[in-house]
Amino acid sequence: MRRSPRALLACALLGSACVSVSESPAPPPVSTPLTPVYATSPSTESLALPFSEAVRVGDLLFVSGQIGNLPGTFELAPGGIQAETKQALANIAAILERNGSSLERVAKCTVFLLDMNEWPALNEIWVTVFPNKPARSALGASGLAKGARVEIECIAASDAG
Repeated sequence: MRRSPRALLACALLGSACVSVSESPAPPPVSTPLTPVYATSPSTESLALPFSEAVRVGDLLFVSGQIGNLPGTFELAPGGIQAETKQALANIAAILERNGSSLERVAKCTVFLLDMNEWPALNEIWVTVFPNKPARSALGASGLAKGARVEIECIAASDAG
């Protein structure tokens, strides 16, 4: 009988107490069907964007990157990085609420910054919106949609739709 590496290791550790071990094959991977539900709102439909504002998979909501544009327009909130950050987070909050979630249920965010030197200014806004401190990654970008200074995407728990 040919023994697997695991069985050989067990024999080496057990010495003479080792008996022939027949390992059962690993169980097949569990396949969970994924049924995304695409979410849009009347204010984003008019922009004819080539992606959904969010996709639901089970009880998770994946929110597409949001810039600090005023709802229903491509116009950025005036006032620089802090104003754009507030607006991007407000846009995310609206998407989450439309889809059975909230900022309090955000588990992970990814932040794209046009200028990493604006990191401290973004953080001043961030801590007021996310006192629960979800996981976060951030990176600098060489350019963002519509000339934005910041883009934020997130994953949140949500009531299954």
